[in-house]
Amino acid sequence: MVEAAAATGRRARGGGGAARRAARTAVSVETARYITRNIPDFEVLDAEALDIIETNAETVLAEIGVNFVDCPEALARWRDAGAEIEGERVRIPRGLARRLCATAPRRFTQHARNPERNVEIGGRNLVVAPVYGPPFVRSAGKGRRYAMIEDFRNFVKLGYMSKWLHHSGGTVCEPTDIAVNKRHLDMLHAHMTLSDKPFMGSVTEPSRAADSVAMAKILFGDAFVDEHTVMTSLINVNSPLTFDSVMIGALDVYARANQACIISPFIVGGAMAPTTVAGTLTQVLAEVMAGVAYSQLIRPGAPVIMGAFVTSIDMNSGAPTFGTPEAALITYGAGQLARRLGLPYRSGGAFCGSKLPDAQAAYETANSLNVALLAGVNFMLHSCGWLEGGLVASFEKFVMDADQLGALHHLARGVDMSENGQAMDALREVGPGGHFLGCAHTQANFKDAFWRSDLLDYKPFETWDEDGARDTQMLAETRVNKMLADYQQPALDPGIAEALSEFIARRKAAEPDAFG
Repeated sequence: MVEAAAATGRRARGGGGAARRAARTAVSVETARYITRNIPDFEVLDAEALDIIETNAETVLAEIGVNFVDCPEALARWRDAGAEIEGERVRIPRGLARRLCATAPRRFTQHARNPERNVEIGGRNLVVAPVYGPPFVRSAGKGRRYAMIEDFRNFVKLGYMSKWLHHSGGTVCEPTDIAVNKRHLDMLHAHMTLSDKPFMGSVTEPSRAADSVAMAKILFGDAFVDEHTVMTSLINVNSPLTFDSVMIGALDVYARANQACIISPFIVGGAMAPTTVAGTLTQVLAEVMAGVAYSQLIRPGAPVIMGAFVTSIDMNSGAPTFGTPEAALITYGAGQLARRLGLPYRSGGAFCGSKLPDAQAAYETANSLNVALLAGVNFMLHSCGWLEGGLVASFEKFVMDADQLGALHHLARGVDMSENGQAMDALREVGPGGHFLGCAHTQANFKDAFWRSDLLDYKPFETWDEDGARDTQMLAETRVNKMLADYQQPALDPGIAEALSEFIARRKAAEPDAFG
């Protein structure tokens, strides 16, 4: 399948001139460079605590073990590597997983079809991507409803138009009007054609991961994909301590193709992990080490990211809670463990449990976003649009969150200690009792001195009232409509566009629709 698609891609290379002409006339959409932190990471664990958690994680792997369910090839690989196999349980001797993890790169570049939008994942960098996975969407005009492919495409357009968003993401919502076994093709096509930012591959079935690689080879070319990482994909652990054949199958496809995977435990404290911070961090580290180590058994040097999706549980209702201090402590601690393991780190997002983009959503989201920045996160999935515990992708919250990501960019810059930053000339010019509004330093710096929201309202009360007394959700609705109205599709080589469409048509015709 991959080879056939690649051949199609080679035949399609004939529209370069048309693409260049289209690019000269296309509207340029500004996208900020990925964040590079000039502020320190916030660390909550001392060296002794980290040593204890790492030792306990090794004990979990060696004595309790990890299940690889319905994964005979994985069991065989682990046996050959020196692990003890009992049924589907894999017990990994102390030190083995860590030694295997050592071949994973500390940082890597994910390439976009527009090279100006490549992202560097790892080190001091933070790349932000939108919400992932909700079956429902919400908008002010239509309310809460099942997501459709039109909604998905509109989210991709908003992501492309959002200045502070570096990545197009993956399953921004689940388009339920397309068959389960075919919707990945339409979602990938939207990311590849409606945006030129980096994107994620499908993981819902190994053959869909293979389709993702095949389509990437049409878009980028065979040789380029063989030598470069062009996709990042989410491999969830079935916490506690279980990997299933679907996730392992997708991981196998991507690791073989040198495409990046996020190995991410799905932690709901008190349900899928212990109620304590240290106990949860032990489980997270054990699960990540098992998954990353396995990726390196497939292909040493395959790019991987240590993930930690973390929330706690309301012990009265059983519902997940977000923006909590316990989740923050786990996020901070997991960042320290990732840095000690030498891996890029994924966590955080615009998390909230609210049903609407209201005050609860804002509080919980602000807590989650700021924690992620300070924890040293390198890849932040769910950075905008998340609502109702991840069941809903909200159009209004998407633009509200994307606007706030600009504040993270500015905070990450740290303190400017240059001559201009010290502002001694301004202090001398104004002196005692004056003001700085008209001084030369202010005039030279006012355009870029402060982060400015493109959404929030700072008008005097009278002006705000005359303008309709609009709340933030109303302002966001207006912004969504304007961004979609202003959207212009980025240019794409017509030959590549045709080859992608042909591939999708051929794959859809190859099997009947399945909605189950």
